[in-house]
Formats: sequence, structure tokens, C-alpha cells
Amino acid sequence: MGGPPAAATCRTAHTGEPQVGTVPRAPESHIPSESTGETIVHSILDRHQKSNGQGQGMNWIRPGKRLAIYLRDGLACAYCGQGIEDGIKLTLDHLTPHSHGGDNGPENLVTCCHHCNSVRGNRPWEQFAADVATYLDHEVLPTAIIVHINTTTQKPLAPYLREAKALIARRGGFLAALREA
Repeated sequence: MGGPPAAATCRTAHTGEPQVGTVPRAPESHIPSESTGETIVHSILDRHQKSNGQGQGMNWIRPGKRLAIYLRDGLACAYCGQGIEDGIKLTLDHLTPHSHGGDNGPENLVTCCHHCNSVRGNRPWEQFAADVATYLDHEVLPTAIIVHINTTTQKPLAPYLREAKALIARRGGFLAALREA
């Protein structure tokens, strides 16, 4: 694809209002991984051992809370800005990983595309935000991504949780609710 990637302001699903800062949209090419080959294999094995062979999958957080965080974050990756309308797979990223004392609280979780979540590695999230801004090179400063994440994670989750639970009840399940959102 030619030309620079477009920047998009994420909107909250709850109010439709623009969120603070503009989050960049990633081009079709992806952000380079911090580590390669053997390092990734060891990382996956370490996570597998820490979870007693049970991958986390989507079961470590309740569907309503997961959807509420997606809604709070505008259904878009906090780092590259790609959203579900771009066909990406959403995940949640721990700003402070469990291995560094992080928890599953909403202030420690952001919506993240599968690619960004996979390539972040052990980099601090602020460093990864800077790396994404540099790599995308489309006039979005690292500070804009950092401010966006800090602002978003400080929002109360309660209104989004109510909306998520209503969507799930109305649509009959998490995936159906996500398609409607």
C-alpha cells in the first residue's frame, strides 16, 4: 500500500466523544519485533510453565470486563490505533506484566492488537509506545500515545461495564456483542 498511514482519533463507544490525543493507525507492514527466534521460544515456554501448562487464552478475565475495556479504549489498539473496523484481532495488554508485579485491574490493562501485543516483548510500555511512533513515522509523537494511554486507563470502568453487560445480554454472548459494538 502506498502513502503514509492515516491517523484516527479513537472515539469512545459509550459517548462517541473523541478521546484525548490522536492514536496512529498502523500501515499494513508491522512493527518490528524486539526479539526473534530462540528468545521468543524461551519466552513462550516461560509463560507456559508459569501458568502450569494452561495458556491464558481469553479465560483469565470475565467477558464483560474484557468488552468494557475494549469499549473504554474505543475498540482500537492503544499503541498503533488499528481498530476492529480494520479487521484486527483485539487483545488486552498488561502495562505492567504479572512478572513485574502487575495485576488484572482495568488501570493496568489496555486494548491492544494481537500484533503489537506479540512484538512488545519485555519492553516497558512507554518505550514500546515510542518505538511504535518512530516506526509508524506519521507525525504522532510518543508523548501523544503515552498521554492517550494514561488518560484512558484512568477512566472509571463502571459505565463501560454496564454497556458491555447490556450488549452481551442483548446479543446473547461476548463475540456477538463485539460484532455489534
